[in-house]
Amino acid sequence: MGLDRRDFMKSLVCAGASSLFAQNAFSSTAEANNFLDTFGVLVDTTVCIGCRKCEWACKQVNHLPNKSLEAYQDTSVFETHRRPDEATYTVVNKFDVPGEEQRAEYTKVQCMHCNHAACVSACIVGALKKDKQTGAVRYDSWKCIGCRYCMAACPFQIPAYEYHNALTPKIQKCGFCFDRLVTENTVPGCVEICPVEALKFGKRGDLIELAHANIASNPERYIDHVYGEHELGGTSWMYLSSRPMEEMGLLKFGTKPIPSYTEPLQHAIFKKFVPPVSLFAFLGGIMWLFRNSESANENE
Repeated sequence: MGLDRRDFMKSLVCAGASSLFAQNAFSSTAEANNFLDTFGVLVDTTVCIGCRKCEWACKQVNHLPNKSLEAYQDTSVFETHRRPDEATYTVVNKFDVPGEEQRAEYTKVQCMHCNHAACVSACIVGALKKDKQTGAVRYDSWKCIGCRYCMAACPFQIPAYEYHNALTPKIQKCGFCFDRLVTENTVPGCVEICPVEALKFGKRGDLIELAHANIASNPERYIDHVYGEHELGGTSWMYLSSRPMEEMGLLKFGTKPIPSYTEPLQHAIFKKFVPPVSLFAFLGGIMWLFRNSESANENE
């Protein structure tokens, strides 16, 4: 017999203290783990032709509302800078090349599957987890309580909420085609369909070596930087480009993981082993007492 949500919330109170130890262990080893043996994707923005077949394939694999493949030949979408949403896990944006009116470069955007994901750290119920085998940041909708802390925490602004779904809303984002990696032993759908091999899939460590080899062999083609190798502690998706990625839609970050800033504060707040849910219940109780007190005063 499965737990209902009320039983699940009760279990959080008991599990809260032990989860703090796990978070401390994560914090102490975060910057030492580079996830070189997990999977990753290397995006070469100088090769991408903006065909958007990756967008179509992503929707097919994830059973999202889709159009015909031919419909993705519409280039008018490039007139607006787009972001992934609850029904679109990846998008391609176009960026003009300064001084070259006839040439453009493209950036594919999706969940970066950060090595030390801020969304995972922010989730108070463990609905988001970093899979140590594949590198995928996975989402468990049953555990999710809809707090949307993950949306506020993500530096890439990726998780999207199903606001239109009043009964069973979920957080939606790229799942790195986890089932394809584990059960089908194949590559993500977007990588498989790319006609020019702008997306290369493999072990993260191997991709980093390949990226630096490409830079060394073609210094006139690439800047000497692999975006995602070190940003925020590293990401599973990485980029090669001819100019800084902040000029192509991605933000500039330092190398320190976001949880290394936020988790010490969390641990300080809950150092007496009071889990978040217990704290919220306590605050709710205070509000209830004040409300009843005000009602009693009004009735006198």
